[in-house]
Amino acid sequence: MALDYVALVILIVVLLLVVYGLIAIWGLPYEIAKKRNHPHQDAIGAAIWVSLFTLGVLWPFLWIWAMLYRPDRGWGLSASGTCPAAETGPAAETGSVAELENRVAALEQQLQQPR
Repeated sequence: MALDYVALVILIVVLLLVVYGLIAIWGLPYEIAKKRNHPHQDAIGAAIWVSLFTLGVLWPFLWIWAMLYRPDRGWGLSASGTCPAAETGPAAETGSVAELENRVAALEQQLQQPR
């Protein structure tokens, strides 16, 4: 009879540890987002609760979402530490805008010429 109670206590302790472990793992994307000062950490935290109701279907996407942002380089995915969009900003586009204006002007002249 005493062994039945010992087995019951062991079973309850194991079940509690499994539940605690699942909750700890489930919250990892939010903890990562908080550590990285992610701009969407509240949305990730809310989506974790939604993921509980969808039986974990969203969880891998939340992990990826939390891991994409890094404080040192933001959303940029280049290894150099600079954002790829910074290289194609307005300063880099001034030459291409002028080129496009010249091409449009040339096409308009071709359209105006009689055939």
